[in-house]
Amino acid sequence: MKKIPEYLIIDVDGVMTTGQFIYDISGKVMKIFGAHDNDGLKIIKNYFKIIFLTADKKGFKITKKRITGDMGFDLELIDEKNRYLYLEKKYKFNNIIYIGDGIYDAKILSKAELGICPSNARKEAIKSCNYVTPSESGNGAVLDSCLYILKRYYKKEYTSFIKNI
Repeated sequence: MKKIPEYLIIDVDGVMTTGQFIYDISGKVMKIFGAHDNDGLKIIKNYFKIIFLTADKKGFKITKKRITGDMGFDLELIDEKNRYLYLEKKYKFNNIIYIGDGIYDAKILSKAELGICPSNARKEAIKSCNYVTPSESGNGAVLDSCLYILKRYYKKEYTSFIKNI
């Protein structure tokens, strides 16, 4: 039997969002989140503790509104350069599924129990992960990830879910 990790940890920008930041004269005003990803999170939220990470201090209020306010998940502000050591100490890599897209995520993806990338992730991340989603970031990559995770760790529940949609 596969070891089932306790945590699903997701990098926000470039995974939940398209990775684009929209600025006007006053600064960062928008991020683009996809419509389908929250559906995937609803499917697996009872199986894993879901935690989101961002390093975007300037866009933190936008991210917090979507992730914590609208969706009800935990959000942590962790710099990319410190993320590896932070995750290693706080969560232990053998106990996490990690979804990331960037160059700083590559090392984490290779150490996590399961590493997943959107199809438009940086090549370093794709090379280091276990699974690449068919969809791009902000356009269903997290939904793809959630279905893959459910099938991998909870096959019976996945089969039942698929039959009932």
